[in-house]
Amino acid sequence: MSDFDWNDLRAFLAVARVGRLTVAAQRMGVDHSTLSRRVAALETALGTRLFDRRPSGFALTADGERLLADAERMESLALTLRARLDEASHQVSGTVRLGTPEAFGTYFLAPRLADLFATQPALEIELVANPRSFSLSKREADLAVSMTRPETGRLFARKLVDYALGIYAARGYAEHAGPIQTVEDLPRHRWAGYVEDLLWTSELNYLPQISPTIHPQARISNVITQLEAVRGGAGLGVLPHFMARGCPDLTSILPQEVRILRAYWLIAHADTRDLPRVRVVSEFLTRQAEAAGDAFWLAAP
Repeated sequence: MSDFDWNDLRAFLAVARVGRLTVAAQRMGVDHSTLSRRVAALETALGTRLFDRRPSGFALTADGERLLADAERMESLALTLRARLDEASHQVSGTVRLGTPEAFGTYFLAPRLADLFATQPALEIELVANPRSFSLSKREADLAVSMTRPETGRLFARKLVDYALGIYAARGYAEHAGPIQTVEDLPRHRWAGYVEDLLWTSELNYLPQISPTIHPQARISNVITQLEAVRGGAGLGVLPHFMARGCPDLTSILPQEVRILRAYWLIAHADTRDLPRVRVVSEFLTRQAEAAGDAFWLAAP
């Protein structure tokens, strides 16, 4: 154990969490050969094999599984010490990786990053705005905005904001496709919706809530592309109000009759939520969501 190196343990954690050497190396910002040497050095220092090398990736051995829990406790202690040092020096710096749904990250958060940087010039943000869920336990993100509250894990979650969605159409489509006066008229129109087997959360399955007979002619995997399809006249679509209100070429359809409610949850890992840089971003998100007010609720004109 005289050759034990904390950086080797960090390398072990990175590989254990993703199971792929190249992916783990990218996340740590090192060459994959360097990461491989660190894992090998740790195995040598401990006198045991921690991974089975397989064509599909790295799988933990029994000894690797036992080490994982201890390594995560050591990581948690290191993060706590780092947070105390940061607080003592009054510095908020470093990188925060923030995972969000694509609509929230692109249409709400990205335009507001300048406000964050104005008060925190030493802070760096990695914004991952993808239609997927993020594993904070595997350190895929430091903070996550999700459409559902997590049920398990050492996670801290609180509701960030409630928001509403409605039906929208391009003004040209609405003028030429025939009247839409009641919900019963909706199935007769073209629709843009999600590819059902690619839904990353059931919260996105809006159309059955409106009418079980709606069948979208355009099925699209993400809401940003759906927005552009609706703007182009492909048909009706369900869009968040905060997203659609920036598009004057869209018109709201039956806003009083059809109103879908959802929520965004802000999630942090218990080990990292009190890091100053994570706490600053969390508080910024909360303030921005509160300041947005009715933008999350009211339909676009």
